[in-house]
Amino acid sequence: MTNKYRLIIFLPFLLLGCTPNVIDENKLVQKIESLDMNIFSKKGNKIYSITSPDLIYNNSKLKFELKKPIVKIFKGEETKYIIISEESTLSDNNRLVKMSGNVKLRTINEEEDFLYADNFFWNTEDTKYLLEGNIRFENQNIILNSSKAIMGSDNKIEFFSPVKYIIKDVNNNNRFETTSENAYYDLDTETVSFNAKDKRVKSIIYF
Repeated sequence: MTNKYRLIIFLPFLLLGCTPNVIDENKLVQKIESLDMNIFSKKGNKIYSITSPDLIYNNSKLKFELKKPIVKIFKGEETKYIIISEESTLSDNNRLVKMSGNVKLRTINEEEDFLYADNFFWNTEDTKYLLEGNIRFENQNIILNSSKAIMGSDNKIEFFSPVKYIIKDVNNNNRFETTSENAYYDLDTETVSFNAKDKRVKSIIYF
């Protein structure tokens, strides 16, 4: 018998086909060897999946506490983003996802686009993802650094001031480096734009 904890959850959170391998340490904490879970919307659409080799369920706080999680965010039947980190928590009936420690987000359509952060926050009822702490976006053209960023379902990332950006040359060497106020990167068009408090100041870089 494989040691996996399989859940299929529909909002509002109906558990089906659950085969847990659970160790009851006490009435408040349950240790689970592994987790492979899909989260669906009320209409039956898959929102995200999460796997973890080691986790506990805290009954008093009603949340999962996971180690080495892998989260896949879906758009329709296709995986849109893959996120890994050192730790993660799921709370509020799995609607609130927090990932922390060496967070790495990879886009599927653009395999060379990576977004790094200390922390990742997502309310699954929202279409935006919040990243905080040591933000770094990097691909073959550019590196963007800030302390906070918001990524939308429209594949646009907003980096909050102050933003440091580095443009690379054809040999992947740093060609140009400077700082700015808020920056916006569009994953679809591969463009970065910069806005200043003075609305007359605006620039767009195309790659």
